[in-house]
Amino acid sequence: MRRLFPVTDETAARASGGSAGEDEAGAAGGGLVAGEAEGPGGSGGGFPGGDLVDREWSLAELAAAYAYPDPDPALGGPQPWLRANMVSTLDGAAQHDGRSQPISTATDMRIFGTLRALADVVVVGAETVRLEGYLPARVRAEFATAREAAGQGPAPAIAVVSAGLDLDYSLPLFTSPAVPTLILTGAAAAPDRVAAAEKAGAQVVIAGDGVGVDPVRAVQALAELGHVRLLTEGGPRMLGQLVAAGVLDELCLTISPMLTAGDAQRIAGGPSVAVPKRYELVSLLEEDGFLFGRYRRT
Repeated sequence: MRRLFPVTDETAARASGGSAGEDEAGAAGGGLVAGEAEGPGGSGGGFPGGDLVDREWSLAELAAAYAYPDPDPALGGPQPWLRANMVSTLDGAAQHDGRSQPISTATDMRIFGTLRALADVVVVGAETVRLEGYLPARVRAEFATAREAAGQGPAPAIAVVSAGLDLDYSLPLFTSPAVPTLILTGAAAAPDRVAAAEKAGAQVVIAGDGVGVDPVRAVQALAELGHVRLLTEGGPRMLGQLVAAGVLDELCLTISPMLTAGDAQRIAGGPSVAVPKRYELVSLLEEDGFLFGRYRRT
């Protein structure tokens, strides 16, 4: 993996000649500092914070590169931060044959696992649970110390967004999660289905006045449960709803160097927004033609 664009503000400051303390990735153990690893010609390749040496990054480096923003003291405590992690082909397909795995790569999955290890909760749509055969987040020994220091449980909870609660409660997501699975639904959800979910061990969280889920209410409800580091992995319809509601703070997007044609969904679906949402590039990594971008709302 190579760094093509600064991963943190600190690396950008160093690249521009500013003085900064220890690099965020370095503080996590073995991270890269701008100019530390020389590229062709011994200059770091000419990119701000560039590291053109193609090598496997450690999990600590990835965790530092994708760390959640520090809480703003002016806001009076931790505020929820919602990031999405998606993959897309060059021609905009978010899936192939209904699944994202065929357009992914091993490094993409390492980043996927790292993002989960940093999160308090992973928010996912019910359709994605059904299509992808969703499993509970596993306990990762490599991240145990960091999660404990951050006041997190052994693994992130999975929060399934479902209006109809038409779910298979025999799946491991409900029978053997490391922490109880959450189900986000509306106040008008069928009482018998709510009871079935609770009987299966899931915690039902009301996040809407009708049958469906209000994205703003969902973020607030999760924050009230202590989940402020939020991650969503789709699917496209749910991501579109989050974008339209204005609650998506960050997008981690893998661009796969593949062309699929066909009529696969894009990473976000649903009605278009009145004005396009603008995000800024925070970091860009590359490996074997795959680009791993991180974008924040401006």
